[in-house]
Amino acid sequence: MEYVRLGKTDLIVSRVAFGAMRLTDSVGVDDAASIVRKAYDCGINFFDTASKSPESERLLGDAVYDIRKNVLLSTSTGGKTVAEIKESLEASLMALHCDSVDLFQIETEKFLPLPGGADKIYETLKDLQRQSKIKHFGIVTTNLDTAKKVVQSGAYETIQFPFNIISPDPCVELVKMCEEHDIGFIAMQPLGGGVLENVPLAYGFLNQYESVVPLWGIKKQEELEQILYFNEHPPVIDEKFNSDADRLKNFFN
Repeated sequence: MEYVRLGKTDLIVSRVAFGAMRLTDSVGVDDAASIVRKAYDCGINFFDTASKSPESERLLGDAVYDIRKNVLLSTSTGGKTVAEIKESLEASLMALHCDSVDLFQIETEKFLPLPGGADKIYETLKDLQRQSKIKHFGIVTTNLDTAKKVVQSGAYETIQFPFNIISPDPCVELVKMCEEHDIGFIAMQPLGGGVLENVPLAYGFLNQYESVVPLWGIKKQEELEQILYFNEHPPVIDEKFNSDADRLKNFFN
């Protein structure tokens, strides 16, 4: 397993990140726990979930309870006010069975909390950081303009944004912007939200971007094993690969 620094957070994360939102689709608690523990045993140390799926948070928290100090946990909130964000975080900490999360993310499309804002959200995040309830914080968005504003603001440490083989060129430029500003880039929807079926092609494309941490949504052992296989045997980027990638991108764009 390869590990990379997640931007200015200085967190050293596995290049295969485990998206735990789909754990609720696993058959039984024991199955969810066994999938998480297999991922951990194979070197995955970065697990992401969200407050909008408290059951996934609980399943993840149960699975990593005795190895908490060895893993990095990330969750997010859709809270729009200071009160909602604090309440969401407390609920997440309880579900995850821990006193702090390594990365806490604000889900937003157009509104971006900034230092000195009347909403006081950014100051609240800094305060939660000082209290050690969160170690780092970032933004989750699907809005490209908002993502660019995040980078330009210099106020956040990470961005979680859709990025995959069929992403348009402006998304590639966003990745480059994040590299230049040392912003950790977490790629959600590596399979295009389910529209991509060619996992080798999808994995190979993302593997070219050393600063990108793909977030693979996993609910079955077979899915995990497939991703782990390509982690150990990365697809060769040759003329045929590039041709297939271009054909796929053109089809969807």
